[in-house]
Amino acid sequence: MPFPHWSPHTPLQRLELDWLQRAGVELALLRLDQADPLISGNKGFKLAPHLALAREQGLDGLISLGGAPSNHLHALAGAGARFGFRCVGLLRGHEVDTPTVRDLRSLGMELHWLGYGGYRQRHAAGFWLPWRERYPGLLPVAEGGGGLLGARGCIGLVERIATQLPTLGWDDYDAIWVAAGTGTTLAGLVLGEAGRHPVVGALAVPEDHGVAAQVAATLAEAGWADTGYRLLDASRGGFARLDGRLARFIVEFETASGVALEPLYTGKLLLALREAVESGAVARGSRLVALHSGGLQGRRALQERLLALL
Repeated sequence: MPFPHWSPHTPLQRLELDWLQRAGVELALLRLDQADPLISGNKGFKLAPHLALAREQGLDGLISLGGAPSNHLHALAGAGARFGFRCVGLLRGHEVDTPTVRDLRSLGMELHWLGYGGYRQRHAAGFWLPWRERYPGLLPVAEGGGGLLGARGCIGLVERIATQLPTLGWDDYDAIWVAAGTGTTLAGLVLGEAGRHPVVGALAVPEDHGVAAQVAATLAEAGWADTGYRLLDASRGGFARLDGRLARFIVEFETASGVALEPLYTGKLLLALREAVESGAVARGSRLVALHSGGLQGRRALQERLLALL
């Protein structure tokens, strides 16, 4: 398979917002949403090592898992269309017609719907065996690009932040904040920081989804002690849970900053950060970096719900 030469655009943008100014806190947003129009956000960084491994093994493409609104599958399908390799998606639940699913098909991804029970078996021993037999030329990739290989693709994000600090007039920062769905990007940031700065993971899914265990396992596999980060619950009670508080925050944030958000990850992250700032949990004088993890194509399916909650 062809190996992509990918040079994503990831500017570091300082935000001037009234709630930050009142608290004496500075915030910069690493705009991974601007990385690529098809391979959005942090997903392309997690995919890059998998693509390299597939090339090394002489394979034709990738097969992976996700739900109907999956940003990961969308980025994978986009990469396949851009660079000309085969993609297969294994989806949670039963067939639905959504803007993201239509994109997956138009980008050339072959889809299989596993139902809910079938999808819950994705961590079981032997889950991948029939799919390997059916698609011997494809590299299996865990849900969300998870695991150490995906985390290694995110290590370089720390350097992308560091090299742009002078454009803000900063010589350092106090912490990185990132949304956590599988915890893979969080683990990569912890490895990239190597203890220099703490990483705060805002859980976009409930705690019983096992993100904490996944992060600990990934870091242990990398030989890194289970330190350098903390997790907080920003899920609003469930994955894809959109309430009035979150809807109003997104609209207010977009109006004030000009930066578009989606409610699954970055919207929840930045609302949790605002609540921490306004509660005094973030010290006055702090300089923070937050990651915009992209996925803006998912706004289409949620736009009506968002407007209804305002």
